[in-house]
Amino acid sequence: MKKLIDRIDGYLDEELSGITISNPRKAEEIRKYTIRPILLKQELVFQVAGYTKTQVFHENLKAHEVSDWLADHLPGYKQIQVRHGLEEMNALLGKKGNASIKIRKREASEASPLPVRLSHNKQKNYILKEGMDIPFLKELGVMTGDGKIVRSRYDKYRQINRFLEFIEDVIPHLPKGRELTIIDFGCGKSYLTFAMYYYLKILMGYPIRIIGLDLKKNVIEVCQKLADSYGYDRLTFLAGSIEDYEGVDQVDMVVTLHACDTATDYALYKAVRWGAKVILSVPCCQHELNGQIRSDIFEPIMDYGLLKERFSALATDGIRAKLLEAAGYDTQILEFIDMEHTPKNILIRGVLSGTPGKEAMDQVRKMCEPFHFRPTLLSLMTGNEEKKDPESLYRKETTL
Repeated sequence: MKKLIDRIDGYLDEELSGITISNPRKAEEIRKYTIRPILLKQELVFQVAGYTKTQVFHENLKAHEVSDWLADHLPGYKQIQVRHGLEEMNALLGKKGNASIKIRKREASEASPLPVRLSHNKQKNYILKEGMDIPFLKELGVMTGDGKIVRSRYDKYRQINRFLEFIEDVIPHLPKGRELTIIDFGCGKSYLTFAMYYYLKILMGYPIRIIGLDLKKNVIEVCQKLADSYGYDRLTFLAGSIEDYEGVDQVDMVVTLHACDTATDYALYKAVRWGAKVILSVPCCQHELNGQIRSDIFEPIMDYGLLKERFSALATDGIRAKLLEAAGYDTQILEFIDMEHTPKNILIRGVLSGTPGKEAMDQVRKMCEPFHFRPTLLSLMTGNEEKKDPESLYRKETTL
């Protein structure tokens, strides 16, 4: 193990793309760790992220502290991958501290053409950098003709880059060796749809096609004209509803950003039925449960409209995340953007594991019954018609 850690020490510089430690020996351990370099107060440090089923924990280590951290944590895991420049190291870790190491040279096309993002907080170095010639950002009013970010649109610029970080994180979970299909439900003006296409197709060169869907025909027409003018031949915009869309048989990733109220539920249900490998959802306007909730025990919340609304919104997204777990997704609730920039800052991320969460459905039912909740996503995923028999949502077994 010491030889392996010594080798990893040699990778701890700005050319490190990332380290992934996975496959824990015990179920109760953190599911995986990632390590990446960042600049913190102008000092190079290494950010460790530990992923549970529902949370992410972070700590920052100096280079000389990483060795001790690895010595403490590696024995609890079976695999580690290190990506550094054009080199990739994979190691299988034995119980007795031995390691089977394989090193391969990566092709230039496999490595990101962008520098590693080392900045942090105020020194944040974004994926789409100021000064780059990005046509859609100029057309949408985020960037001036000479590549400067418009001051009044800086929050939108930060949001776009934050979203691309989530996209970057899920790329390893997507299929390889064929064209990927991505659907963006409720794409609206499509800032993030264009950003996703530009990053994955233009910058990274991945074989993808993206379909943006929205009810507003005039907005869709404008977006399609823009896509055509940029030569984005694998980016298509269509007018239509989420629940009625049947244009594809296979989808690899479903994105739903600020789809209003139950439109999010229909998008999540579609993603589950397609068996999408990745789901990224930023819910919006969670009104449904706010209109259903009844509880004498929670009168201190029920008597105040603002508290009732916020509680119902959190309950809605917690239920959605648990239902994705029940459908076989490793699900996390993450912060999409700082609260100071938008209150709609929760992102639900689901990565298909194929192993349904055994207790997740029971947890949803136990929560719904005392509050008289009848969530649309629960109804869709259990095949029940709530108007005919609302209470069946609390009794009937799932038909996922």
